[in-house]
Amino acid sequence: MKEALEPLPGPTITPSAQVSIVVIAFNDAVHVGDAVRSALAQVVPEGTVAEVIAVNDASTDGTGATLDDLARTEPRLRVLHRAENSGGCGTPRNDGLRAATGRFVMFLDSDDVLPEGAVGALLAAALRHDAPVAAGACVRRELPARRDVPWQPALYREAAVYDSADAGPQLVRDTLCVNKLYARGFLAEHGIVFPEGRYTYEDFVFTARVLAAAPRVATVPDPVYIWHVRRSAAQQSISLARNDVANWQARIDAHHTSVRIFLDAGHKALAHAASTKFLDHDLRMYVRELHTRGADYRTEWWRLTRDYLAGFDEADLRAARAPARWLARVVLASPAPRDLDRLTQLAARPGRLIPPYAEADGRAVWSADLPEVELDALGTKPMHRLPVTIDAEPLVGPRSTLRLRVHDLYGRLAAAGPAGIDVELRRRRDDRRGPVHTAQLTADPAATGTEGCWTAEVVLDLAALIERGSEHAADPEPWDLMAEVRCADGSGFRASLRATGPGLRRRVLPSRRHLLLLAQPYATTGGALSLRVAAGLRSVWRITARRLGR
Repeated sequence: MKEALEPLPGPTITPSAQVSIVVIAFNDAVHVGDAVRSALAQVVPEGTVAEVIAVNDASTDGTGATLDDLARTEPRLRVLHRAENSGGCGTPRNDGLRAATGRFVMFLDSDDVLPEGAVGALLAAALRHDAPVAAGACVRRELPARRDVPWQPALYREAAVYDSADAGPQLVRDTLCVNKLYARGFLAEHGIVFPEGRYTYEDFVFTARVLAAAPRVATVPDPVYIWHVRRSAAQQSISLARNDVANWQARIDAHHTSVRIFLDAGHKALAHAASTKFLDHDLRMYVRELHTRGADYRTEWWRLTRDYLAGFDEADLRAARAPARWLARVVLASPAPRDLDRLTQLAARPGRLIPPYAEADGRAVWSADLPEVELDALGTKPMHRLPVTIDAEPLVGPRSTLRLRVHDLYGRLAAAGPAGIDVELRRRRDDRRGPVHTAQLTADPAATGTEGCWTAEVVLDLAALIERGSEHAADPEPWDLMAEVRCADGSGFRASLRATGPGLRRRVLPSRRHLLLLAQPYATTGGALSLRVAAGLRSVWRITARRLGR
């Protein structure tokens, strides 16, 4: 049973309620100190965490020496040095788990940190509700921009208790092991450990083993983990190193193992939820990047995916959200990669279904040659959830404009009567709202039937995106664009803009306010239009220096 929690008096704390934090590290001397210090700084109701166990996985840089230096001044830090590198994250975590002495244990990666109060919030929830597992909110922090994106936010909007995962199958969507506190006795009783050796996505399997053992789970809305995402790092983390198709195979294997764990333990609802999560999250994420891969990758990825999806139940496909199940059905229906641009756009968040729009026997279908792939639910989805496509062609110059084209979707928009559009810019670094540009929409008389559309043009004030005296003025600042369409019947919807046209290139513009403006419209991985803007001569010099450096 899940229950929403009201604020309660503080828990009764006993001396045995101690926490061990296991930090794993391999060749990460630059960041591991910050991770360990964030763990040592944690305060729990009885004082501080009992111990931090740092496991050095046979690093060849200065990681080991950094940890040993910290241990000389911090008696709560214990350092374990592995003689051979394990090739993964599971083995060093198991080493730390075996060495831990606290009643509870938590895991931390060397390039991440724990925010203030993380362990205290989790420990209080675990003790208050006698829960062997307590979980909290995780934030993905994009660096160096420091843009925070919540991980699985729907699970952590409010405090709750689940008597077991069967009462909250949605818990399987959070496959992370690091934003949770575990009772060591519970893990030992059920023999729960991580897969050993070079096993990618070991946390998928560990989390499945935990949930399959049916613990009571307490969740808190407090931020308990900061997951640093460094896309420009020389050595990519496992979750970002997706340019080798072997990574996709490893993800499939880990997911398949997780489903088998649930089924073998008699948790059919959890197995079903895990399969649905694979479609909604994993499949959609990899399809979104498919157009950036080479032909060999695409062919092998398609084969692997088609073979795996063939084993899914129809109920799993139907339970997935409409964009994900449409993607899956296209892959299943075609023996070779096809329609990559359309698939990429549909897999974006929010998804965009781009033309052509085909019909068969009055049904909306993927294409004329794939009539078996029905785009079900298009007629019943609320307006704000339709995968509407809005094309945006940037024309950057002395008078920078956006040419907009809103595509109808099997008559749904025509029935509502699109009347106006607002284009909003948001600074990605801190999600600050920038200028909003408004225009009226005009029906295109040349577009009829399923290809109907409405057009508009807005003038962009790029100089207004630069703050006077800002330390970031000379650095290219990313801005995301969103559109809100207003309809005559009172309905409306928000959508990202699809980048189109030849204007996706860097331009240097004169500016009365800043002397020079550097503007670059570009398409994100998912095909959405974004803008980079910088000001002043320094911005031009920096770009030139980077080009010469390359």
